[in-house]
Amino acid sequence: MRESTDPTVLTTERLILRPQDPADAVVFRQLWLERDPRVPAHRRIDRDGRPTEADIARHILEMRGEGRTGLLTVVLRDTGKVIGYCGLVYDGHGDAAEPELAFELLRTVHGRGYATEAGRAVIASAAETGRPRLWATVWDWNIASRRVLEKLGFVETGEVTKESEHGRSLLTVRDPAS
Repeated sequence: MRESTDPTVLTTERLILRPQDPADAVVFRQLWLERDPRVPAHRRIDRDGRPTEADIARHILEMRGEGRTGLLTVVLRDTGKVIGYCGLVYDGHGDAAEPELAFELLRTVHGRGYATEAGRAVIASAAETGRPRLWATVWDWNIASRRVLEKLGFVETGEVTKESEHGRSLLTVRDPAS
């Protein structure tokens, strides 16, 4: 799976997953703008236009400074175009041995298998580093992401982690041992 000598860079047939850079903020802000209106307000651009690109770039630098670099920027290998992010986050239901898989890609690249391809690379890397069991949450209405998680071997547990006017957030787990 890996072709790079940098352990934080993952490569696949069509993608490069690399550490986030402040320059990625322009694409990450576009992701904020594209979010479904059912996504909670704190995860969408507010009335004051926040987060701005500068806010997002600053956040990337803060995460890097804290050593929290689990989310990787997803780049198309053939063009170098940034299309989103995929990686692991370490808060919520699991501990450091059981991080959460997270991904989000620009709408212009949906339906091409990139999320599944990026997810497979992250899962393989997690397994190589002793973290084969992962979890993810997904909104019940987000059918596309639920399908990606299913393709990646995640199983819906029946547990609802959050319920609000935005829908139900479902817990999924990928446990190769079960």
